[in-house]
Amino acid sequence: MDRVETRELQYFVAVAEELHVGHAAERLGIAQPPLSRAIQQLERRLGVTLLDRSGRGVTLTPAGSVLLHEGRAALDAVAAAERRARRAGSAETPPRLVLVTKAGASVELLAKLLDAYAAEPDAVGVELLLCGPGEQERTLRDGRADVALLHRPFDSTAGLDVEELVREGQVAVLPAGHPLGTRSHLRLADVEAVPDLPLPRWPRADGSFPDGPGPQVRNHEQLFQLIALGQTLAVLPDSVRVQLRSGHAVVPLVDAPSVTTVIAWPPQSISRPLAALVRTATRL
Repeated sequence: MDRVETRELQYFVAVAEELHVGHAAERLGIAQPPLSRAIQQLERRLGVTLLDRSGRGVTLTPAGSVLLHEGRAALDAVAAAERRARRAGSAETPPRLVLVTKAGASVELLAKLLDAYAAEPDAVGVELLLCGPGEQERTLRDGRADVALLHRPFDSTAGLDVEELVREGQVAVLPAGHPLGTRSHLRLADVEAVPDLPLPRWPRADGSFPDGPGPQVRNHEQLFQLIALGQTLAVLPDSVRVQLRSGHAVVPLVDAPSVTTVIAWPPQSISRPLAALVRTATRL
């Protein structure tokens, strides 16, 4: 059986995400008829129906849903291989590792890791990429980073190699002087029902914000300032305490899931500097 080509996957993923052949063709910069023919050829090649076509539009079949999920992962892997190969083969820059982490997260751990790794005899430069919530996993998978600090259960580590570094509880961070700030502990239901402190709204992957009464927040520095001003509250890992000032109150959450910080990297990596960084992280 002929193997599926990368171009065919790109075409199918575009149609599956848009659920409209015309919109997908516009997104890909091609005409609609050849795109339709390419999808039909892909279905013949696989021997399955990927799309249900009706007067009401296009929907995914069960086989199409599977191919969309797997196809995205395959295209990410191809893009990652291209990016990492270019970076490894570049003669213009010295060897380096790109580490991605969520801005404001695991600050103390990250500082210790970078200091300890820099002391290793064969250490290379480490470039930090700081991103918004949920972006670090995607950045690692698509090859823009070599290694990441991820936080379970919020980030998926499926298909990645990982080492657990820290497990901790979560806390509610409130404005200093707020009545809830005097409690010995809280539950998630307590912080979700505070009328004067709506939960913050973080941006989605496309940059838009979900609807809601809470303030729009792009980074932890902005979040902490808004909390101190009495505009919002936050649920964060316990280690956030080291970043807070006098304008905040911190109360443990007894029913919040624990957060596990892991160092994650692609399983196919053969980078010796990366292996040394992971060894340093697990030794801390």
